[in-house]
Amino acid sequence: MIALTELAQQRIRSMLDQRGKGFGIRVGVKTTGCSGLGYVLEYIDKVEEHDHIFEFEGLKVAIDPKSLTYLSGMQIDYVKKGINAGFEFVNPNEKDRCGCGESFRV
Repeated sequence: MIALTELAQQRIRSMLDQRGKGFGIRVGVKTTGCSGLGYVLEYIDKVEEHDHIFEFEGLKVAIDPKSLTYLSGMQIDYVKKGINAGFEFVNPNEKDRCGCGESFRV
């Protein structure tokens, strides 16, 4: 299970409206950075056969089975700090995060 805050939902809907198509996002992990894993967000226009789908008032979040192992219990928020804004991942599975915030370790 994952959670998506109201602000994150609003931002994703806005991004999809600007894009003009799609019904949600895919959240995953990839090997990167100094700590080993990094978060990946991308638009989805269709669901893959083995995806786990989480729905938030019609907005879909797809996660592949491998990534779900690392992301289960995570909350995605959209945060504005000064002139910076972006998605924030609050993941209870993280054991450590690199200093620049690009990658994490479980």
